[in-house]
Amino acid sequence: MLLYYITDRSQFAGDEAVRRARLLSAVAQAAQCGVDYIQLREKDLSPHDLETLARGTLRTENQKLKTVFLINSRADIALACGAQGVHLRSNDIPPSEVRKIWAQCGAGAPARVTVGASCHTRAEVARATMEGADLAVFGPVFEKERTKPAGLEGLHEACQEKIPVLALGGVTLKNAEACIQAGAAGIAAIRLFQENEMDEVVAALRRLE
Repeated sequence: MLLYYITDRSQFAGDEAVRRARLLSAVAQAAQCGVDYIQLREKDLSPHDLETLARGTLRTENQKLKTVFLINSRADIALACGAQGVHLRSNDIPPSEVRKIWAQCGAGAPARVTVGASCHTRAEVARATMEGADLAVFGPVFEKERTKPAGLEGLHEACQEKIPVLALGGVTLKNAEACIQAGAAGIAAIRLFQENEMDEVVAALRRLE
C-alpha cells in the first residue's frame, strides 16, 4: 500500500513561525514512519518562501527510508531544492513536459523525476497515464464541501487504469479499507496524517495491506 502525506500548515494552530515548525516536524515524522510520498502543497506561499520551506523539509527527511518528496505544481522549485519530483494539478502542464524540463535542467537533481497527478474522473486518470504520470491522486472519494464526491464506485472505475491510483478526500481509518477493496493502490490525505499520531496512523493503514 502506498501512503501519501499532503502538507497543509494552515491546519496547525499558532502563528506562521509555529505552523512552519510543526509542518517540518510532521514531515520528519512521516519520513521516519515510512510514508512513501510527501507532497509539499503550500499553495499560498511565494516561490521564494516555498523554496525555503522545501529546503527545510528536505533536511528533515530520512533518505534511507526512501520517502519520495514532491513539490506541488512547481518543477522549477523541485529542481532547485533537489526534490525527487512534482505533483501536478489537473490543469497543469502534462507529465511529459515535466520530464523534458527535468532532463534539460536537472543538474544536481535526482536522475529520475517522479510525477504525480491530481485527478477527479477516470478520464483524467487515463489522460495522466497516457501523458506519463507515475501515479494519480483521485478524489474526493467521500464528502467534501462544495464538491460532489466520486464515491467508492467512482474510485473503482478510476482504478481500472494502468497507474497506481490513491484515494483522497474524506478518507479515515474507518473507511480506508473500503478504498483499498475498491482497487486503490494507497491512501492520500492531509488531516488523517496531521490530526493524528503519525506512527499510529501509518501502522493502522499498513495493517490493511
